[in-house]
Amino acid sequence: MPARHPATPPPAADTPALRELALLAHQRLCAEYGAPFLFFSTKDPLSELISALLSHRTKNADSHRAYQQLRATFPTWEDVRDAPTIDVQRALSACTWPEQKAPRIQAVLREISSRCGDENLPPCSLDFLAEKPIPEARAWLESITGVGPKTSAATLLFSNLRLPAMPVDSHHHRVAQRLGLIGPKVGEGPAHALLSALLPPDWTAQQVYDHHEALMYHGQKCCYFHSPACQRCVMLDVCPFGQANIEKLSS
Repeated sequence: MPARHPATPPPAADTPALRELALLAHQRLCAEYGAPFLFFSTKDPLSELISALLSHRTKNADSHRAYQQLRATFPTWEDVRDAPTIDVQRALSACTWPEQKAPRIQAVLREISSRCGDENLPPCSLDFLAEKPIPEARAWLESITGVGPKTSAATLLFSNLRLPAMPVDSHHHRVAQRLGLIGPKVGEGPAHALLSALLPPDWTAQQVYDHHEALMYHGQKCCYFHSPACQRCVMLDVCPFGQANIEKLSS
């Protein structure tokens, strides 16, 4: 949780000082964790979307197993869409709540097929999103039931489209909140637009990916939810939460 009385008040939202702080965090944390980072996925955007939906509230290893089993069971996404739901559920047994995710994924595939019913488009493909401006591509994805800002950004950035849309996971969100890049009551969903606005608009997908990964790694390796290691944090001199936490521990 953010400190209630930070030692250094954070700057107001979307100010030059805030953008400078975001760039400083990028530079220090990318250096700390060894950027540039290799992209972990080469999936097409539809496959990345399904993978992201499977990852909700699921460990990475489990969602990966579920995705692999789904692809091994059904050769195409059209096959997943049209299969008996119970068969899809069985293929997803490695992930949490397969009884919920199976019908949800089928509904997403049906909606995409319906909306992409143009005879010149494959019935289950999102490759056309590469031709859209990023805000328009994200809006298209987020108009699908069950697809939020994190999933839309992950689909565009992590897939082979490599579009510079930045996802914000719980670790990234926690680090940004403690640094004062966003307010203490800003949720993960609204944080996407606020944090993206702090980055240079001409950044490449690699730079956006590095920024996300660096803040995520910092949350995993130093800025823990419980007992953060503020004493060894490379951002301590500009972190209101860290300064307050050190003061509390030393009192």
